[in-house]
Amino acid sequence: MAIGKNKRLTKGKKGGKKKVQDPFAKKELYAIKAPSFFAVRNAGKTIVNRTAGQKIASDGLKGRVFEFSLADLNGGDEAQAFRKIKLVAEDVQGYDVVTNFGGMDMTRDKLCSLIRKWQTLIEAHVDVRTTDGYVLRIFAIAFTKKQTNQAVKSTCYAQAGQVRNIRKKMFEILTEEATKCDLKELVQKFISTPDSIGQEIEKKCQSIFPLQNVFIRKVKVLKKPKFDLLKLMEVHGDSAEDTGAALDKVAAANTVKALKGAGGRL
Repeated sequence: MAIGKNKRLTKGKKGGKKKVQDPFAKKELYAIKAPSFFAVRNAGKTIVNRTAGQKIASDGLKGRVFEFSLADLNGGDEAQAFRKIKLVAEDVQGYDVVTNFGGMDMTRDKLCSLIRKWQTLIEAHVDVRTTDGYVLRIFAIAFTKKQTNQAVKSTCYAQAGQVRNIRKKMFEILTEEATKCDLKELVQKFISTPDSIGQEIEKKCQSIFPLQNVFIRKVKVLKKPKFDLLKLMEVHGDSAEDTGAALDKVAAANTVKALKGAGGRL
């Protein structure tokens, strides 16, 4: 076919090249605020597309889940580095993302370091409801250990009946500890060093079989109560209630004296 017949063959593509835009030019930075039961309140930053038309930036942030090491949230305590904390974005105030507890887990390397030969692994999980209406599923893990007078045998396996009794005791302790407090108090128990619930299980099960390395392995939030901003601010240690300015009693008394003979007029 002759080139002269088709004029489009000699020209480039229609429209030319599109202008390349930097995707980060449309983004905004927001600060992540951790609840008051952690030592570090400014947990980090997150990015989101800025408000454009009907797409509002705060809507893109609500419900976002952030995962942190407990060591980072508690001022760099490396003894707690094996715990992973999930924080859920509940509200956006200005350029601050206000979060709440969303779950807890254990790192894989820590879990693998606990599992050894010649001992019995015992796991239990239970669903509990806190006093403020949160439904949580708590997973606990424990390992048997040699008795103090055990010398010849290298193994310390528990019998099936003993495992059942230990698991039953775990259910009782987890339910008792979780149902008598609210979410804030319960999370403080989870992140305490040493693990207060783990120690309680170890102490109560001593008569059945000696245990070691008892941990709350995982916590899932199954159900939340209806969103309440006042309760969220309580978790963050900030009061949303306006209490007014402090009253200067001396200045108030002087004002009353000045108004006494004025018939109520200044």
